[in-house]
Amino acid sequence: MSGIVRRDGLSFSVVVPVLNEEKNINSIIEHLHTMPAAKIKEIIVVDGAPECGTLKVIRYEDVIKVSSKKGRGPQMNAGAARATGDVLIFLHADTYLPDDGLTSIEAALHNPKVVGGAFSMRFDTKSLIVRAVARIHTLRARVTRILYGDQAIFLRRDYFRRIGGYDDLPLMEDVEITRRIRKRGDRIEVLPQKVTSSARRYEQDGYILCLARYLALIILFGFGALPRFLVRLYKN
Repeated sequence: MSGIVRRDGLSFSVVVPVLNEEKNINSIIEHLHTMPAAKIKEIIVVDGAPECGTLKVIRYEDVIKVSSKKGRGPQMNAGAARATGDVLIFLHADTYLPDDGLTSIEAALHNPKVVGGAFSMRFDTKSLIVRAVARIHTLRARVTRILYGDQAIFLRRDYFRRIGGYDDLPLMEDVEITRRIRKRGDRIEVLPQKVTSSARRYEQDGYILCLARYLALIILFGFGALPRFLVRLYKN
C-alpha cells in the first residue's frame, strides 16, 4: 500500500482489534488491499493477546502492528493513537467492507455535520433466521442511531479524539460511544451499503442462544449493569 493520499479526498486509517484471529487476519488485510490504495493510508492491527499471536502471522509488511491491553475499547484506542488518516474505520477481523465502502463513507462525510456512522449488515450465511437478525440490527441502528462494532463504525479522527475515544470497557464499547455521540446531538449515518460479517458465533453457539444473549446484554447494559458482569454473561 503506497500511503499516497489524494488531495481531493479523505484518507482512511483502518483499525482492526484482534484476539486469537490467526486464521482470519491475512484474509481481511488482503481484502483491504483490493481497495484504492490512495484512500487507505494505513492498516493498523492491534493485538490484545499477551503473546501477540495474530501479529506474528501477518504476511504484509505495510501493516502497522500494535500490542495492547486486552479489550476492544482499549485496543481500538491504541490503534487510533497511531492513526494519521482523516477518518478512522474500526473493523472487526471477521467483517468485510463493501467494495464501494470507502467511497460511501467519503460521500456521507461530505456533509460537515456528519461526524461518522456505520454500514448496514449482512452475515455470511444462508440461514433465514440470521439474515433476518441482520435486517433487524440495521433497522434498529437507523431508528436509534446506536451502532454495533460489526457494522464497521467510522468516525472523523479529530472528532474521535475530541470526545475522548472509547471508554475502557471489556465489551459494549460500541454501544456506549454511539450513545454518547447521540447525547451530544451530533449526527451519525447508517449507510445502505452492507458489510459482510461472519456468522461463526451463531453457528457455534446456536441461533436461539446468541439472540437471547445479545438481547439480555443490551437490556442489562441499558439498566446500568457492570461490564464485568456482562462479560461473564457473554462468555457463558
